[in-house]
Amino acid sequence: MATSATQTTRASRAQPETLRFRTVMPSLNVRNIDISLLWYCSRLGFVVQDEMRSEKRLAAVTLRAGDIIFLLAQDPEPKPRNGKRGEGVGLYCTTAQEIDQVAMNIRARGTVLEYGPVDQPWGAREFAVLDPDGYRIIISNWNLPDPA
Repeated sequence: MATSATQTTRASRAQPETLRFRTVMPSLNVRNIDISLLWYCSRLGFVVQDEMRSEKRLAAVTLRAGDIIFLLAQDPEPKPRNGKRGEGVGLYCTTAQEIDQVAMNIRARGTVLEYGPVDQPWGAREFAVLDPDGYRIIISNWNLPDPA
């Protein structure tokens, strides 16, 4: 009975086996899902992947930009539990696109950049924006080669 390469690799892994994620989808509780949805689509260029409704109202939406998916969910609490929504949360997104052009396009859509584009000591060129709830979206090229 022959074993596959996958079975052999799995058997030789250190035990206990470590956690191996395949993807991550940030879930952001937002004050007003309609405002946030409009901002992410019209200002940053995300597209709607799926909508989830509760009693005919939009409760959550998944948005896609390239390979990245964000989940926006209507926060049922009128006020955040601990401070301001988004405070201390930064989402670091990388792109192979020319970062200055991306920043210029986002500014042209009416979005104020929090900073940048700037060169970082680790080789990235990046800028940041704050969404309507204060979540920081950092967009970086991190000198990634264009996949094609």
